[in-house]
Amino acid sequence: MGWKNICKRRLRVFSVTLMIYLDYKAVQKKAKWVSKGKEDALWARTHERNARRVLNLIIELEGLWVKLGQYLSTRADVLPEAYIGLLKQLQDSLPPRPLEEVRQTIEEELGKSVDELFSSFDGNPLATASIAQVHRATLKDGQEVVVKVQHIGIKEVILEDLKNAKAIVEWIAWAEPQYDFSSMIDEWCREAPKELDFNHEAENTRKVSRNLGCKKDDDGTSHTNSVNVLIPEVIQSSEKVLVLEYMDGIRLNDLESFEAYGIDKQKFVEEITRAYAHQIYVDGFFNGDPHPGNFLVSKEPPNSPILLDFGLTKSLSSSMKQALAKMFLACAEGNHVALLSSFAEMGLKLRLDMPDQAMEVSTLFFRRSTLASEALENVKSLNGQREKNMKVIQEKMNLDQKEAKRFNPVDAFPGDAIIFMRVLNLLRGLSSTMNVRIAYLDIMKPFAEEALLGKLKNSPKMNMEWICDTPVHSSVEEKLRQLLVQMGDKILGLQVCAYKDGKVIIDTAAGVLGRYDPRPVLPDSLFPVFSVTKGITAGMVHWLVDKGYENVHHVLNHTSGLHNAMADAMQNNPLLLCDWDQSLDYIAKCSPETEIGTQQLYHYLSFGWLCGGIIEHASGKKIQEVLEEAIVHPLNIEGELYIGIPPGVESRLATLSLDTDELEKFSAIQSRSEIPGSLQQGNILEIVTTIPFFFNTLNVRRAIIPAANGHCSARALARYYAALATGGNIPSHSSLSKPPLGDLLHIPKFPSAKAKKKSRSCNIRTPSMGCSIFSHNDDSINYNLVSNMVEEDTKQCMFNNPNIHDAFMGSGDFSNLVFAEGKFGLGFRTFKSTETDSHDTKTFGHSGIGGSTGFCDVEHNFAIAVTVNKMSLGGVTRKIIQLVCSELKIPLPLEFSEHGEKGPDMQLSLQQS
Repeated sequence: MGWKNICKRRLRVFSVTLMIYLDYKAVQKKAKWVSKGKEDALWARTHERNARRVLNLIIELEGLWVKLGQYLSTRADVLPEAYIGLLKQLQDSLPPRPLEEVRQTIEEELGKSVDELFSSFDGNPLATASIAQVHRATLKDGQEVVVKVQHIGIKEVILEDLKNAKAIVEWIAWAEPQYDFSSMIDEWCREAPKELDFNHEAENTRKVSRNLGCKKDDDGTSHTNSVNVLIPEVIQSSEKVLVLEYMDGIRLNDLESFEAYGIDKQKFVEEITRAYAHQIYVDGFFNGDPHPGNFLVSKEPPNSPILLDFGLTKSLSSSMKQALAKMFLACAEGNHVALLSSFAEMGLKLRLDMPDQAMEVSTLFFRRSTLASEALENVKSLNGQREKNMKVIQEKMNLDQKEAKRFNPVDAFPGDAIIFMRVLNLLRGLSSTMNVRIAYLDIMKPFAEEALLGKLKNSPKMNMEWICDTPVHSSVEEKLRQLLVQMGDKILGLQVCAYKDGKVIIDTAAGVLGRYDPRPVLPDSLFPVFSVTKGITAGMVHWLVDKGYENVHHVLNHTSGLHNAMADAMQNNPLLLCDWDQSLDYIAKCSPETEIGTQQLYHYLSFGWLCGGIIEHASGKKIQEVLEEAIVHPLNIEGELYIGIPPGVESRLATLSLDTDELEKFSAIQSRSEIPGSLQQGNILEIVTTIPFFFNTLNVRRAIIPAANGHCSARALARYYAALATGGNIPSHSSLSKPPLGDLLHIPKFPSAKAKKKSRSCNIRTPSMGCSIFSHNDDSINYNLVSNMVEEDTKQCMFNNPNIHDAFMGSGDFSNLVFAEGKFGLGFRTFKSTETDSHDTKTFGHSGIGGSTGFCDVEHNFAIAVTVNKMSLGGVTRKIIQLVCSELKIPLPLEFSEHGEKGPDMQLSLQQS
């Protein structure tokens, strides 16, 4: 180009940019002093004036700036009409280059003259674009073709333009930090030079054509979700010349021809959207430049879209493709957990924990497109939402206005995602240009599902590769893994861990984290376990009782009369369950429905807050702190056992789904006496189907619900029960486990606890008896209990009481504290075995709705935990327990037999034979 031209080009770019910037800033101030009617006219004139400046600059400079203008011309959904109307001219054609220049390039690149290569060559180009111009020609064999010829010297121009564009973006980011597009221009600088090699474009064209099935396969088969588009065949290519099959089509701005041929614009844009969804989610290889100039409509029925220009393409890794699909489906379903998990998988890092705002911003990209006439209102809406989010960020981060203006919530943005977002924006612009509304969530969802579910290919066989590649600890585990393969698609994701005589004999993980999350389940994956949490909460209460706090037995054995205490809250305001303090206050005001100690009725939700209130009242600490101090730290299971997850573990969470094949069986359960009264009165089928959605939301998963919101790995849960089986002695764990227990790279902490309120009543009284459920046998033992806790943690036993097993099961000296003939000891479900009717059982634990469970057998020093994410009627768990108990010759708990008496959660988890 020469330094003189370079300097002249830079001066023009920066002078026009500065002129436009100062013009808008001046009008921004002036607009404050004019009436509303005059203000609209003022802004209209300003947009017209500056749009003309932009257009003139682009026509003068050409090169990369033409592509920028073409991109802007498609954003009718966000840009003023003046810009769209003027910049649309760039979609047609630029002034052509001399024919002599074109012939020279063809001869140098292909080694023959134009006359030797073609029987005819039209000297008037069909179109002239930023990098090349296209001529129609006929080959010697009579085939009609188009010849794309690169402009001489364009490479140097494009590279210089990229430098200038980057400098402008950096300057704007400094002047207006809220408009920082540095990451986008950086990605463009990496990708744009690839367009300068037409061999690269030729191969891209062939690949996209194959992927979309534009040329039928030899066997004539078609894929699920196939698309109906056309792509020209590549005839010949070199670095600067590309010869393609000629396709007779209508340009998108030729509205008269659209009407003449009866082309449905809605279906046309929908088919293009489907083609891009296929490229992105199914193929992982897509054209990054879908502006109107790169599409035609075939004149022959069914008037299919013709896709052109594959110079700028992006290839996605399998993991990135799945992460983008997961992000899309998370937005479609409002799943915050999956959204944050997808961010982590794609390498997008946020500087703050604001899942609601992250969901709002992400969903904007997939929202229904707007018409060009609604651009102004759309921009106002987007700006309003942006200001609202920035205000939340400012308050959360405690920033002043200047700091908030310069704060960027994104710490790292992957390049693949930038091109992906650019494509979505271009498609939105295309929709507005064609004046149609496109429901992206509906159109793209099947393709995103295919990316995760693998429907385009044969479903993966259930084999040993489906099971996590960890060492086999015993012959029992080997047989268990064979059973898991046999059960096949009854399993989505699962973990099983078991201890015998203080040693790990099973530690198996299998399947995937969720229906829309094909990542494999690992030993440290976290599963929601519902009422299994009650056994953990009960353990914390016993840990405190072991230090002097007593007389809480009515709560532990489900005889406090408060079994339906939260039923009204669930019906009227389910999200109340997510507020720990409000839930405690709510339950403290409830009165027992039955006389304390007279009936054992399952406290399916209230159990957690009743015990949680005791735990916080006795310890003076938050329940998560007690959980870590009493259980997590002594057992060295950091990062694998939570009640209410902290920020930062979303990528390890299993997502719940329902086994829809068994839905009909739930209706037969509703009338059973073991089911809580509030559930019997409602529609249990409706409740069950909404549970996965409710407990997949992030605000619920982060909530402290000590009856139903535990998240743990099977190996953490089994280790807990292995310790309880020996009275609190800490067992060893397998050195073969990867990652090792307690060795996670990221062990997040909960936010610091707020100062404890001075007054919260923990006394729940009945009007008739006037006696407190929460009583204390020694007034001198109060919050001072806390001072002894750290000392106790250094011991290798969690409990001091030699009769702690009797306390767990409500036997021996504690038998007067349990309900006769009841199914609960003190906080744990006591399991009778199939071999005896004796009430002197030595097996206890707790199961959860859907199939997860954990329990131990004291006599046989055996503990097992099963975690599942496909909620069913318990058939998978039952078969696992039956196999393991049979192989170890351990009595099978009736809870897991074919026809034995079931506890309340297993009533909902019973596989009907």
